Amino acid sequence: MLFSSAGHAREFKDVTAEGSTRTQSVRFTGITGGEHSGSFQPDAITIESLDGEVLRTWRNPSLAFPEASAPALADELHLVFFCGVAIWNYLTIPFLLAHPDVVLEELSPWSEGTETWRRLRAQFPAHLITLAPEQIFYFDQSALQRRTDHDLFGMKVAHYSWAHDNFAGIVVPTLRRVQTLQADGTVIARPVLMDVEIFDAVFE
Repeated sequence: MLFSSAGHAREFKDVTAEGSTRTQSVRFTGITGGEHSGSFQPDAITIESLDGEVLRTWRNPSLAFPEASAPALADELHLVFFCGVAIWNYLTIPFLLAHPDVVLEELSPWSEGTETWRRLRAQFPAHLITLAPEQIFYFDQSALQRRTDHDLFGMKVAHYSWAHDNFAGIVVPTLRRVQTLQADGTVIARPVLMDVEIFDAVFE
């Protein structure tokens, strides 16, 4: 829904993302229907042709992100920034939570259906660009990350994650769904804000 309402329903479908677990950077190949690539770094967003020509640049995007709203995703530069932050956060969570500047606090357990999940509140420093400065992570009895709650574009949202797979010793949830949260912590089933499917991951 986030992408379709901004006019980009198919622009991040079947793309390849390459990045670093040590620095915040992601490069997308195949956006805008396979015609362009996009690059995310905290200090610059670029959209390029497939042969590397820079078509558009947005400097210091992180300064604007906290005040952004869902309609801002109509601009492809905002879209690359949002997706870059999201994908980098999704794939680096084990490393991100171990960062010395991240403040962690274990909260009371959460009942999810018939399961009990442990909860961890993370507060991120300003120099790490994340989807929200404070997020709550949920882990099941197998210590797999199953949900993340945070504020996004003036809403409270939950990212559910499942179908975990092992890539070179790093366990990654390959399916994610973002939904709106109600005040009691339960989700609103429809509309779904965003679905993410990871087909393969390589860590080097």
